[in-house]
Amino acid sequence: MIISRTPFRISFFGGGTDYPVWYEDHGGAVLSTTIDKYCYLTCRYLPPFFEHKHRIVYSKIDTVNRIKDIRHPAARAILEMMKIKSGVEVHHDGDLPARTGLGSSSAFTVGLLNSLYALKGVMPTKHRLAKEAMYVERDLLRENVGSQDQVAVSYGGFNKINFEKDGGFSVEPIILGRERSAELENHLMLFFTGFSRMASRIAKKQIKNTVHKKNELAKIHSMVEEAKNILTDSSDINEFGKLLYESWILKKSLTDMISTPEIDTIYDMAMSAGATGGKLLGAGGGGFMLFFVKPELQEKVRKKLRKLLLVKFGFENQGSQIIFYRDSAIK
Repeated sequence: MIISRTPFRISFFGGGTDYPVWYEDHGGAVLSTTIDKYCYLTCRYLPPFFEHKHRIVYSKIDTVNRIKDIRHPAARAILEMMKIKSGVEVHHDGDLPARTGLGSSSAFTVGLLNSLYALKGVMPTKHRLAKEAMYVERDLLRENVGSQDQVAVSYGGFNKINFEKDGGFSVEPIILGRERSAELENHLMLFFTGFSRMASRIAKKQIKNTVHKKNELAKIHSMVEEAKNILTDSSDINEFGKLLYESWILKKSLTDMISTPEIDTIYDMAMSAGATGGKLLGAGGGGFMLFFVKPELQEKVRKKLRKLLLVKFGFENQGSQIIFYRDSAIK
C-alpha cells in the first residue's frame, strides 16, 4: 500500500513564458510556491479475488480488466507507460477542486507517477518526476500545457523556475527569512470563484497568439526577476502587490479567453475594497483568484467578496512525497 501527497501551487509571475513555443526561442521563467493543500493518491496491487483487474476511483469509478478501458486519461496513460502488468487499485482525493488554476492536473500526474514507482520499489528524483509528467501531459495526452506545474509540484517550495532554450529547466529556491515569508503570506487572500474551466482550450489560443505577443511576454518574463528582487532585498512588500496588478493587465492582453465579465467584476470589487493587486490563477477563465491585500484591509475585501469562498492556506516546501509505504505480497 502506497499513499502519496502532492501539493497544489500558486503561480505569481511568468505564466505564459513556460510554454515550449516561447521558451525554446526566448527562455522563460516563473515565480511560484506550493501550498499546504494537496492531492492524495492511495495505490496498491489489487488482490486477484475480484471480477475486475483494475479499480480507479476519482470523481467516477473505473472497474476494468484492461488498462486501455480506463476512462481517466492520465491514469490510463501512466499505467500504460509504466507497463503495469498486475492489477492495481488507485484512489484519488483532493483538498481543492480540479480545473481551478492550482496545478491540480499535474499534481495528479506527478503523484501517480511517484506512487507507482514506490509500488515498484523505485525512488525517482524530483527532476525525473517533473520531466516524465511533462512527457505524459504533452506527448501522451496531447494537452496544451506549460511546463511550470509539473516542476513546481514535484519540487515543492518557493522557487524561481527557469526554462532553457534547449528544453531543460533549473529550480532556484527563493530564500526568505521566516518574518519575510510570513509577511508575504499574511498579505495574500485566495478566493474560489465557484466555476472551473478547461485550461487546455484556453492555453491553445494563447499558444497560437504567442507570435503576436512577444513584447508582452518579454515583459512578463522580466517581472519574475523584478518580483524576486522585491522579496529578497527588503523592499516594501506592497511593491509585490503592485507588480501583481501590472502582471494581470498584461496577462489579460494575451487572449480574450483569460478573463470574463464576471472575473473582471470580482477583480474590480476587490480593488475598490482595498486590494493592491491580484490575479486569476492558472490559464484563465475561472477557478481561484489571488489578491494581495494589506492585513488591515482584508476584512473589508472579505465582506465585499462575501459570496465567494475564502480559502486559508500556507506555504509548503516538500513537494511530492510518499507519506505511507507498506510492501505488498500480492504482485
